[in-house]
Amino acid sequence: MDSLSFMFIVVNSLLFTSRFSSATDTLTSTQSLADGGTLISKHGSFELGFFSPGSSRNRYLGIWYKNIPVRTVVWVANRRAPTKNSTALLMIDIKGNLVLKDGGSLVWSTNSKREVQTPLLQLLDSGNLVLTDASDGHSGIYLWQSFDYPTDTLLPGMKLGVNLKTGFDRRLTSWKNWDDPSPGDFVWKILVHNNPEPTMWKGSKLYFRSGPWNGITYSGTPQLKPNQVFSFNFVHSDDEVYYTYYPKNKSVISRFVMNQTNYLRELYIWDEASQSWSLFLYLPTDYCDRYGLCGAYGNCIITDSPVCQCLKGFNPKSPDQWNSGDWSQGCVRNKSLNCQDGDGFIKFTELKLPDTKYSWVNKSMSLEECRGKCLNNCNCTAYSVFDIRNGGSGCALWFNDLIDIRQIPSSGQDLYIRMSASELARLETEKDEPDEKIVAIVIPAIVLVFAFFVVCYYFCQRRLIKLKDENEIDGSDQSSEEDLDLPLFDLVTISHATNKFSLSNRLGRGGFGPVYKGILADGHEIAVKRLSSNSGQGLKEFKNEVKLIARLQHRNLVKLLGSCIQGNERMLIYEYMPNKSLDFFIFDRTGGKLLDWSNRFNIVCGIARGLLYLHQDSRLRIIHRDLKASNVLLDADMNPKISDFGMAKTFREDQTEGNTKRVAGTYGYMAPEYATDGLFSVKSDVFSFGILILEIISGQKSRGFYHPNHSLNLIGYAWRLWKEGSPLELAALIILDSCHVSEVIRCIHISLLCVQQHAEDRPSMASVVLMLGSETALLPQPKEPGFFKDKGPTEAESSSSNHVSWSTNEISVSVLEAR
Repeated sequence: MDSLSFMFIVVNSLLFTSRFSSATDTLTSTQSLADGGTLISKHGSFELGFFSPGSSRNRYLGIWYKNIPVRTVVWVANRRAPTKNSTALLMIDIKGNLVLKDGGSLVWSTNSKREVQTPLLQLLDSGNLVLTDASDGHSGIYLWQSFDYPTDTLLPGMKLGVNLKTGFDRRLTSWKNWDDPSPGDFVWKILVHNNPEPTMWKGSKLYFRSGPWNGITYSGTPQLKPNQVFSFNFVHSDDEVYYTYYPKNKSVISRFVMNQTNYLRELYIWDEASQSWSLFLYLPTDYCDRYGLCGAYGNCIITDSPVCQCLKGFNPKSPDQWNSGDWSQGCVRNKSLNCQDGDGFIKFTELKLPDTKYSWVNKSMSLEECRGKCLNNCNCTAYSVFDIRNGGSGCALWFNDLIDIRQIPSSGQDLYIRMSASELARLETEKDEPDEKIVAIVIPAIVLVFAFFVVCYYFCQRRLIKLKDENEIDGSDQSSEEDLDLPLFDLVTISHATNKFSLSNRLGRGGFGPVYKGILADGHEIAVKRLSSNSGQGLKEFKNEVKLIARLQHRNLVKLLGSCIQGNERMLIYEYMPNKSLDFFIFDRTGGKLLDWSNRFNIVCGIARGLLYLHQDSRLRIIHRDLKASNVLLDADMNPKISDFGMAKTFREDQTEGNTKRVAGTYGYMAPEYATDGLFSVKSDVFSFGILILEIISGQKSRGFYHPNHSLNLIGYAWRLWKEGSPLELAALIILDSCHVSEVIRCIHISLLCVQQHAEDRPSMASVVLMLGSETALLPQPKEPGFFKDKGPTEAESSSSNHVSWSTNEISVSVLEAR
């Protein structure tokens, strides 16, 4: 046979096997799978084939869900050795091993030690890829299985743990990044010792510990206890130790993921209604979950400030470091132990049990026997029940400093910590003398409460009298600046304060005109907004701002000190904000480093409270209409102050929406119904607030957002990440090390609720404030957002006949668009 004929036969054979493989769940030793061909499990749950992740051009052999529209990879064979083209072949070699070859070179292979005559590769509906001996029938014995070599995903039925006989270790390792499935920094594995527990590692550093298994769940992760959706199980026998889980309803599609970007282990459920992954739970949950945060004998209490507190009977080892927020040195005993002098124990409740590395377990002892065992060993520092089921059984002892303890209200466990006799006596004495402390606390509290009600009554009566005397105000045309109790500054005073409006005093420029810093004769710092003669915002907006803000008093609204109206000059005088505006920090690489997550979350909450006051709690119902980062000022303590009320509209208490032919605001922040039809309501501000949250978290501008791998705008990118189950990829890297992950995810969730396409679907600011303040309230799944498909104005916008006014580079511009 000549070489040309031989090549023709080989090519046709490969094409045939590729087509054949794509319609079956098995591969025999006489077949191969080429790039473009796939195996599909019997009932269509999973698919095996070649893929390129993210924007990468590398090719990998992997398994993903077949029955959902979002490709979600759950296993990668050659994660360390990608192929560079589409010529790779998957086949079974003569020894019965599965091999992946590219151009004759071995890329990846299994390591089955048993040679068989009829090896068969099969993709199961569990997502497990198994290599069996076809001659064994359905024995269930596998020569090799992918479940033994997980990548970043734990599927139902998979084991996470160690075979104690062979030392074989099944662990999850994160992807390096979205485009690269090679092993990342984060590993989730079972740490094997007398009382084994799952742990998360960042490189060689222990990052998170779940706590030991107590018969129902892990002592530090009550989220993993059995519930209506899932069963969680931990097995510790002479042969193996492992963790696994199952959905109680087999139709539930779920996965555990070790996520590199999010620093999390996350459990997702596929939501058929929204066609996206819904986050069910995640670990770690908050700051207190960081391993050893409070050091030895420190107790992390997430609701306290600071979060680290020494356990009773202990004091900071290094008070100066402790008080500065560095708790790593932990705490030391007030009184040293004296084993020969009658040591005892103090019971601590609702705790995550300490690191079990230096511990000992007996599964049959009673609690009293456990106490005696610890008391008779001078090295024993604490004891606890091993299994909390049925009233408790078994014994766990600790033989070193107690590290990584945290308070878990209503779900934590009891821990008995050894104390010296003298310390026990001192603590008992404190118990016997509570009366003076109670009196010292209770009586002043009663006085304060009484005084509070008296003051409230006084101000309520005063407000009622004032409301009776005032005429109803339903718009900016019903009052004038002459009616306001607002100081008027003369032009000479303001000119002198701003050094004759010199460029060196200019702070910036907005739609109203330039803003200057000034210093009055008494040394008081002010900010002066000077109406520009060519500003799109004229005298009407000036009067509007004076009338509105003079009547508003709230800690998250900028304070108007007075105005200057002289000749053609129109100026507003505000309190000076030393930290300028929010955009200076979040959109600037250097400035962004000064805002950690705590600051950003405080700013988000402050803006929310300010908007709630405008919408609901002020005497007028006010819609800002131009909420954006440059209109949020920051005081010396980084507290946010909403400013620039030139575009604002007032409503009567019974009025909730309106419309206008003159659409004013900043493109990128405007709600769809407002930008296209001129309809505005309190929900218009809610949309703008949602955009602000996305900008604060991502550090990216909504207007002009660019991503190298797609043309989505900021809303679209956030929406895509949410549907793919990776919301934290939106977050700026600068905040990830300092953030409470649950807060960041919750804020992204809230932002997507705020930017939903239809106004009626968006929450009110009252609901937003409640959602921001509650870690436990369940949030609805967001619907599709508005303005998320491309970066330019929509067709509806470009054909509108409305008079549209928006800001470009923070300067308001007005245009009349032709139909």
